[in-house]
Amino acid sequence: MEKIVNIVNKNSKKSDAEYWRSQPWEKRLEALESIRKEYNDWKYGTERKFQRVLKIIKRT
Repeated sequence: MEKIVNIVNKNSKKSDAEYWRSQPWEKRLEALESIRKEYNDWKYGTERKFQRVLKIIKRT
């Protein structure tokens, strides 16, 4: 793996918002899902459980 270092002036650096606006919606959604999964793994652990069991009844 090759290290890459970019030196930029702090005042001329693009904002994160500009970067994400330039990305296609699929990539933005993929990044959001990745962040959501990381948060849920940290908060609740890797084991997924249902919070409750629901019974659906058709009313006539």
